[in-house]
Amino acid sequence: MSKNIPLVDVSHLHAFDTDGAVQEAADNVKRAVSRRGLLRNAGFVAGGAAAAAVMPGTAFAAIGPVDKSILNFALTLEYLEAAFYKRAQENMNLQGELKRFARIVGEHEKQHVVALKKALGSAAVKRPSFYFGSATRSRSTFVATAIALEDTGVEAYIGQATRLRSDALLAAAASILPIEARHASWIRYIAGLTPAPASFNPAKTQDQVLAVVASTGFIRS
Repeated sequence: MSKNIPLVDVSHLHAFDTDGAVQEAADNVKRAVSRRGLLRNAGFVAGGAAAAAVMPGTAFAAIGPVDKSILNFALTLEYLEAAFYKRAQENMNLQGELKRFARIVGEHEKQHVVALKKALGSAAVKRPSFYFGSATRSRSTFVATAIALEDTGVEAYIGQATRLRSDALLAAAASILPIEARHASWIRYIAGLTPAPASFNPAKTQDQVLAVVASTGFIRS
């Protein structure tokens, strides 16, 4: 197994986010977080959520604007991942461990979508449409893109977790994060890379997450 972890280059794919779905989700987070002090003083804290049991698919009755924005940003990324694995299974004759990976991880991402939508209720953003091109038709491009998406998903959850206002929502996000990390390790192992290349995992800012998604051009409308 290789000890060197090459950078994943997906820049050869298409232009990014033609309807601005991910960018809009990120902008909403920035606007909401910039109002944190005001929201705190006004009492827009998800008190009901803090008392709720943290279970997959739990509906939180009172989510503040900051948390809604962050969860919608996460939901947009989960929509992307769930659609990616679904399309790969439809378009490719995957075999062996890679087939098992796509099936299991695809189901996980689908369940993350269900849980986030239930938590957000009527505030949940709509699912965009996607075009994956060669990423769901070529084995090598599929693997490289899966590595990029899973690594980015882990770093996005780490980057946004400390911004969540509700302890219950933080716990719910924390229950998703290790699953995403296991996905990232699993696909690296399949690719012949070191599953856990470092002692610590960095966070990514919204802009850094957008840069990775921008290189894929998957979101169309």
